[in-house]
Amino acid sequence: MMPSIKQIVKDNMARFSFYRTGNMFYTVDVEGQKYHFPVSLEDIGGATLTAEFKAITLMRYIRKALADGTFVRAT
Repeated sequence: MMPSIKQIVKDNMARFSFYRTGNMFYTVDVEGQKYHFPVSLEDIGGATLTAEFKAITLMRYIRKALADGTFVRAT
């Protein structure tokens, strides 16, 4: 079962994991399970991406990933 947005962002950190085809992928740990989600560089514009963010800072991208199926369990 997919975690809720509240479970994902509450008191949680998102850490940079890897880059692929125009997307920075971040990892969050939710109740002992790791999940990846993309942050499109095209969508970022001139903003700064760091290695670590509070997950709530990336909530826009987490919501989008949940909606389009790109919020996936890490293997």
